[in-house]
Amino acid sequence: MLRLPAPALSYLATVVFLTLLAAPKATAQLTRVANTTLTMPQAPQSFGYRTDNAFNSLTFDQPIAIVTPPTETARIFIVEKPGRIQLVTDLDATTPAKQLFFDLTSRVSLGSNTEEGLLGLAFHPQFATNRYFYVFYTVSTTTSAGSGRHDRISRFTALPSPATNADILATELPLISQRDEANNHNGGDLHFGNDGYLYIALGDEGGGTDQYNNSQRIDHDFFSGLLRIDVDQRSENLLPNAHASVHANTYRVPADNPFVGATSFNGITVTPSAVRTEFWAVGLRNPWRFSFDHPTGRLFVGDVGQGAREEIDLITRGGNYGWSYREGKIAGPRANPPAGVTFIDPIWDVDRNSASSITGGVVYRGTRFAQLFGRYVFGDYGQNRIFAMTFPEGGGDPQVTQITTASGPVGFGADPRNGDILIACINNGTVQRLTYNSTPTGTPLPTTLTATGAFSDLATLTPAAGLVPYDANVPFWSDHAKKRRWFSVPSLADKITFSPDGNYTFPAGTVWVKHFDLETTRGDPATSRRLETRLLVKTTSGLYGVTYRWNAQQTEATLVAEAGENEVITITENGTPRPQTWRYPSRSECLQCHTPAGGHALSFNTAQLNRSHVHNGVSENQLTALAAAGYFTTATVPSPATLPALAPADDASASLEKRTRSYLAANCVQCHQPGGAAQGLWDARFSTSTASAGLLDGPLVNNFSDPANRVIAPADTAHSMLLTRISTRGAHQMPPLGSNELDASAINLLTAWINELGLATINTPPASQTVAENTPATLTVSATAPLAITYQWRKNAQPIPGATATTLAFSPATPTDTATYDVILTTTSGPITSAAATLTVTQSFSSWATSTALPPTHNSSTDDPDHDGASNLLEYALGQNPTAPSASTLPTAQNENGQVLFRFTRSRTATGVTLQTLVSPDLLTWSPGPSPVVESTTASTETCTVTLPSGQPRHFLRLEATGP
Repeated sequence: MLRLPAPALSYLATVVFLTLLAAPKATAQLTRVANTTLTMPQAPQSFGYRTDNAFNSLTFDQPIAIVTPPTETARIFIVEKPGRIQLVTDLDATTPAKQLFFDLTSRVSLGSNTEEGLLGLAFHPQFATNRYFYVFYTVSTTTSAGSGRHDRISRFTALPSPATNADILATELPLISQRDEANNHNGGDLHFGNDGYLYIALGDEGGGTDQYNNSQRIDHDFFSGLLRIDVDQRSENLLPNAHASVHANTYRVPADNPFVGATSFNGITVTPSAVRTEFWAVGLRNPWRFSFDHPTGRLFVGDVGQGAREEIDLITRGGNYGWSYREGKIAGPRANPPAGVTFIDPIWDVDRNSASSITGGVVYRGTRFAQLFGRYVFGDYGQNRIFAMTFPEGGGDPQVTQITTASGPVGFGADPRNGDILIACINNGTVQRLTYNSTPTGTPLPTTLTATGAFSDLATLTPAAGLVPYDANVPFWSDHAKKRRWFSVPSLADKITFSPDGNYTFPAGTVWVKHFDLETTRGDPATSRRLETRLLVKTTSGLYGVTYRWNAQQTEATLVAEAGENEVITITENGTPRPQTWRYPSRSECLQCHTPAGGHALSFNTAQLNRSHVHNGVSENQLTALAAAGYFTTATVPSPATLPALAPADDASASLEKRTRSYLAANCVQCHQPGGAAQGLWDARFSTSTASAGLLDGPLVNNFSDPANRVIAPADTAHSMLLTRISTRGAHQMPPLGSNELDASAINLLTAWINELGLATINTPPASQTVAENTPATLTVSATAPLAITYQWRKNAQPIPGATATTLAFSPATPTDTATYDVILTTTSGPITSAAATLTVTQSFSSWATSTALPPTHNSSTDDPDHDGASNLLEYALGQNPTAPSASTLPTAQNENGQVLFRFTRSRTATGVTLQTLVSPDLLTWSPGPSPVVESTTASTETCTVTLPSGQPRHFLRLEATGP
């Protein structure tokens, strides 16, 4: 046994002792403590709503619709039911004025106290360039369907000054003129959808109890539903079926409309050529006002009931909403619906005591009322009421609350400057603005950052006890700002529900704090300036967000108004000063990004938190530390190495794909995922594979008039709209808010990834091989691609039917399989062709003799049935036809550069035979000649040359075959 001297033992003991003393310090990095200083209320202060005249004292003649052309923010058009369209131009004026934009009264058929008149207006998506606008009005005219009242959809062109109203009237292009027997239930609303198609609402023709039998038919007239038509007449779409109402060559029917090609409806056979393929949805009684919530693509309709129910419907493609078998969710006046028919319930319906004439509204997407953001606001004409519909975060039935009143609300719109809800009130001839009372209710928000209790020392931004700093792997792009983050779960009894790859669940009272600094000289930290500090608060029903703007002295930050505000900051970049607009977000803008689908706190999830952070001087993985400190419902989390982690754009160790997907997960996931607000069809979640995310060659809701555009067009940056939109600031930018500066790093990253995508990469091409006949053989190709690959094998450059797998099997191989093979690999980005491989199937002499149909009397190796001087054995060795003279393939000799070249072709499929060259100067004495050199090959043959030495007056050479 080895014994150490005493001093060494003493030293060793000292080291061990010191290590044991140090160990507790290394295991107590993050300790959870309660927070008792935060003063943020559990719910933000709310206000009572009211309506005020939107344009001071302006009035209108029966206003019925409020419309603004696409991309415009300075003008509003008010549709007057008698037939005029008024224009309000200076929305910022103290006393706005109106002017006549268009007068259609000379053509409008208008009855007293009816639903006739000019009922709807929609501007073409490209109105700024083509000047087209579309109207729905009633007109007295004659068509093949009869004379009298007709519902008409027409296009007009807004001509520039000095054009007169008569000039504009002369541009009319009617699309549909439908005979209408009654003066009510005309519908009349029309809007362009996100897809660029025109949607049109039509009632059941009128009267009562569906007396004209229109509601459950798709092969009769254009009543009781929503139409969807292509006014641009795209080539891929269809001509409408013949009908007396249709004006030829004025529109087409989208090829994906739900009833295109229909042969039955409600179990009843219909003739496809008689179907009104324009229908998008059916079974509506009197759809009075509908609207698109453009960020989500949802289509809401208010459908006026007969005597029992009023309803709000969420329209889906091909949906049947039941009238007249149903009224709301109950049985309607028409009995015995067909067996098996499926009706879609309204998302909300009430009896006629609670509402008597519903008016469809709009989803609020404005900037002034955070508590109203995302709610559907609609009205009731009969009872002068305005409602707000809330969609529960966890699903379930919508909650509807009356928020104010208005005098005869018949239409809704939005102020293009700020999204304020505007209401057309036909009773008093005004357009009302939804606003709120100045007297608040509830706990007010802290007015300064100090008052929030988030920091114990504002000068150093030292967080209060119970606020924990954290970092994100890939921060949301914030216009070059540097950010710091903290969070707090104030009560020690509350915990966060951890998820490896999904959203966390947070207890009410959780608070996140994010602070923003901006270098006024790019790249110089000494010029850093405090801009704002934001707080996000989880409530029992959702969350709310506020921000505090720092003063010029950098000593305090004050609460920003609910509508948010902008500041122009002078930035020096590359030695040159320039302005940068900084946006302090409104409270509703906070909700636009911090969505339930995105998990509320966008950077507080496993893939973002899975990184190291220094707590109390010790660097440790954040997830492990949070679990150990008791913040999660589980005391431990899986090993961080097994959990997802986003990769920053500058992490060269990660693939371009991973870095790009990380950027999208950080910047787009709040909207772009199932259940998110965006109408786009792709999924930004990091947990969704690229192949399943709808990114690569993904379809677009709006292709901006170029069918080649995709979400990502592999290897094609010009047609990759995701890249285009993050490279844009303005109307079509992405993300849609919170940024006025381009993210060059993201643009470069996405560009590099797109250029890397595209065609398949062949990892292992098919390999040439030689096999004996009647044995199996397999050719294989291995390839990878970001998109799905299709395969097509070819034999001698001709496609092989059914050969569409990664392997081509021969079971067994026969001599006829001897050929050259390749495979074409195709993705949506195009095809590539593999290198060719040869399959050579060897064949015995006897099998060859049988396959060439040699008669039994002439099938020996020495026979020469075609009398060409070559025995069967030689023809077998040379790959010739033994039943026909083969002079064209016999050996040849020629003089090249003073040398004699002897050239011949021999079979690669022959076995058991040897070919030898013999040379002679006089045909008497023969000796072995030079070895042949293979000049070229095919699957079945190879061409060989023998070079004879120079200096001889003459040469004789022969081939000798020996074998079976």
